[in-house]
Amino acid sequence: MKIYFAGSIRAGRQDIKKYAEIINYLKGYGQVLTEHVGKENLDEVEKNMTDQHIYEQDMKWMKESDVLIADITVASIGVGYEIAKGEDMGKKILCICKKPEEGKQISAMIAGDKNIKTEFYETFEDIKNILDNFLKKV
Repeated sequence: MKIYFAGSIRAGRQDIKKYAEIINYLKGYGQVLTEHVGKENLDEVEKNMTDQHIYEQDMKWMKESDVLIADITVASIGVGYEIAKGEDMGKKILCICKKPEEGKQISAMIAGDKNIKTEFYETFEDIKNILDNFLKKV
């Protein structure tokens, strides 16, 4: 199985350690095409790449992937774009999100889309259970 994992890059890297843990866990299910999302040195990797190159590479990986899994805890225009492109391509999509603080909600464009499975977590054990349940059905 080829997995496209999406997480915030330019909108904030505060969840990078969690992304690395998720990516490592997902490797038990197949190839994670976007391992770089969990890399500490991503700025170093991307500094010699144009935005166009990044876009083309990501769209190539998206087309190759069997599923799209996105952590939407950190609101990101890029992640939202990837989710929309994945839906256009007919990908099975799972969005995971840390349980929002009181008074905050995720975008209705994600929560209200019947083609996108959205699950909330509090712990990494929750994340693993959510991923297991989703990936075993794919």
